[in-house]
Amino acid sequence: MSYKEVNFSKKSSIKIGATVNVFIVENSQYPHNHFIVGSANNLLVSQTPPPLLMLSKKFDYIKIVDKTLVIGAATPSGKVVSFCKKNNIKNFEFLSSLPGTLGGIVKMNAGLKEYEIFNNLISLKVDDRVVLKDEVDFAYRYTDIKAMIFEATFELQSGFDESKIELFKNMRANQPKDPSAGSCFKNPPNDSAGRLIEAVGLKGKRIGNMAFSEIHANFLVNLGNGTFNEAIELIELAEKVVFEKMNVKLEREIIVL
Repeated sequence: MSYKEVNFSKKSSIKIGATVNVFIVENSQYPHNHFIVGSANNLLVSQTPPPLLMLSKKFDYIKIVDKTLVIGAATPSGKVVSFCKKNNIKNFEFLSSLPGTLGGIVKMNAGLKEYEIFNNLISLKVDDRVVLKDEVDFAYRYTDIKAMIFEATFELQSGFDESKIELFKNMRANQPKDPSAGSCFKNPPNDSAGRLIEAVGLKGKRIGNMAFSEIHANFLVNLGNGTFNEAIELIELAEKVVFEKMNVKLEREIIVL
């Protein structure tokens, strides 16, 4: 049983959080009352988070097996893209613009518009069993997976498309460079969270050193030494004002611990 000290004010993409002892998972024997942390790209970690765990580097791998692509859940998205480019494999180009490790990307069915990680998924290794794609309830930025993902198997198709790298880069061109946790809220059906936040006058709204970005209203950004409390105050303000003025209940994409 091993633990690693992790400073989330450095590890998390939003640069907020306590220094915590995190349980390192080496196999299917792990404490199930802990929250699973990947690369912390969509996390807002408080000073008193619940018990946390993360996969060891043992699960950072990618290989071709029986004409499928098998990827360990601790594998960074950039490594997947590099492997696919080298081996002329298509359908994973969008990961070039999605930071994170595969387990977290699968868990939230991450993607860019119609390009989602579940599109080419065959199965997952979850705890001690294999789960087929059809056994998972998934939708836009959602899955019902609760257990630890160790590995994912995907369809393998030839034809890496270099032009898509630029396409996905352009999709991200309107996103701020300041530390953030990506999109703060999920887009409601037939609308966008950014439009709603801007419509109620909260684009650029700042509390302390946290703000809804002037570049893209759905990005909660850290302007320098922002705090958890400042972030939460802004999140709750947006939820309250958008519901009062637009009658829309925003659903968080950012995970608050």
